Amino acid sequence: MKAIVIRTYGGPEGLAVVDLPAPVPAAGQVLIATEAVGVGGVDTVLRSGALAAHGFKEGQIPGSEVAGTVTAVGDGVDASWTGRRVWAFTGTGGGYVEQAIASVEEILPLPANLSVADAVTLGGSGVVAHFGLRHAHFAPGEAVLVRGAAGSIGIMAVQLAARGGAAAVAVTTSSAERGERLRRLGATHVLDRSGGGGEQAPAGYDVIIDVVAGQDLPSFFDRLHPNGRMVAVGAVAGRPPADFGTKIMTAFQKSMSFAAFSAATVTGADRQAVRAEQFAAAGRGEIATVVHEVLPLDAAELAHRKMDAGEVFGRIVLTP
Repeated sequence: MKAIVIRTYGGPEGLAVVDLPAPVPAAGQVLIATEAVGVGGVDTVLRSGALAAHGFKEGQIPGSEVAGTVTAVGDGVDASWTGRRVWAFTGTGGGYVEQAIASVEEILPLPANLSVADAVTLGGSGVVAHFGLRHAHFAPGEAVLVRGAAGSIGIMAVQLAARGGAAAVAVTTSSAERGERLRRLGATHVLDRSGGGGEQAPAGYDVIIDVVAGQDLPSFFDRLHPNGRMVAVGAVAGRPPADFGTKIMTAFQKSMSFAAFSAATVTGADRQAVRAEQFAAAGRGEIATVVHEVLPLDAAELAHRKMDAGEVFGRIVLTP
């Protein structure tokens, strides 16, 4: 089968197309004929080598979510899964392939009215946005800022905050055109990447959902209301400065808080329940999935170049 591997860490040119033997599902696993693969920000971080110190190695297959049809099952798996269209989480890698392996606990049937491209655009990002807002204790009537709103997680956070009754949903993004697209998805105020602009924007926010992190993260503490909460759900710009918490301590009387959030801390049953609800809502047109572009699997290098250049609004989908 055709697969994409990280031959060498660094830029997108380190990705390579290879031929590998077709995998065989072990006990508790299924084999999926892949029809769509989601390209996520974590894939580019992994490819860069930034996570090499955490046990990742060159030669790994990137990609964490796919959609397609189950073609075989391992021991202990109900044979009725065979032939069903599913979304699947493949783990920290293994998704950029023509045939993917996933645990049966990490697959979900697709509604008939949801495309495979929409599924891999929503499946991971919607859960992160949902539980990220919950982690921030977001409540109706509060003002929310989504930092880095043009990616799939940010787009979902904007929609969920608006649907949840936020008094305001501000976004940071790189262009007026993107800002207008985010307004159509529920944003009420558009700021530049530094948080400037937006003359009518709130002076402060109760909740900040941060997909970006990086060196500028501490400056956004200045935008939190007293008792405000910032939750980092991603780090596409890298880690914040080592002393980023100093800002919170110097504004001690504001009782601000900061937290990181990973969906890995949510039970599988809870993730799947929310994901099923969101798939159904997307199928009914209540949640918008934004597919930036569909490319062939062997164009993974191009997809990563577009990601690195900041060209992507929503999610790129690869198709074998």
